[in-house]
Amino acid sequence: MPKSKIIVCIPARYASTRFPGKVLARDTGKFLIQHVYEQAKLAKLPSRVIIAADDNRIADAAKSFGAECIMTSPDCPSGTDRIAEAVGGLDFDIVVNLQADEPEIDPANIDAVAKLLVAHPKCQMATLVSDFDNEAQIADPNIVKVVTTSIEHRASSIAIYFSRSVIPYDREQAGIGPKSNYLRHLGIYAYRKDFLLKITKLPQTPLEKIEKLEQLRAIENGFEILIAKVKQTCAGIDTPEQYAEFVKRYKQKI
Repeated sequence: MPKSKIIVCIPARYASTRFPGKVLARDTGKFLIQHVYEQAKLAKLPSRVIIAADDNRIADAAKSFGAECIMTSPDCPSGTDRIAEAVGGLDFDIVVNLQADEPEIDPANIDAVAKLLVAHPKCQMATLVSDFDNEAQIADPNIVKVVTTSIEHRASSIAIYFSRSVIPYDREQAGIGPKSNYLRHLGIYAYRKDFLLKITKLPQTPLEKIEKLEQLRAIENGFEILIAKVKQTCAGIDTPEQYAEFVKRYKQKI
């Protein structure tokens, strides 16, 4: 594989509808975003991990645990836009977009999404999928589903569509068929620098607005999103209840 300059950027905003200030929650003795940062530092391929913050409280927290932090506008419409603003002037080939609320992210998955672009020089964007644990997850509109070109016995495939709805719809089973027919999207992305700066300047697209899924902007503009299947190791923390469960798991390990 050719050597690429790879960095990780963690977009972090203070406001959160369901859990305000969640990235600074500290019931484990560490900030939530500190857990994410420390997992990212364990990945083997990236040479640099950066937090892109919209609030001085996040920047102060990052400084306290030795993380590099770049301030961005509080008005960035998405995490991807925040990353583009933060790293646009830096020297890198590939940036991994890592969500700030996934403290149990497997560092190997950070490497996996970056490897997709390293191994496929013509591809501009990549993400990961996994199997579902149960049918309830498939029906949950908060968990994104994806259909791809054939992924069996292949290291990678191309995304056809992402949706909050059940896709594919199993007509004979009145909607949801065997669990093995479905793929769960994991919210981690890798972008080439030029593509990141290009895609964030394009206007929102119709399907992106309807589904509230920014990755559809790439598909609607005719760009391919490379997909690899990995083992799901964590879920993002959206609510105080989910954070409490994480704290419980963390304290059981130490």
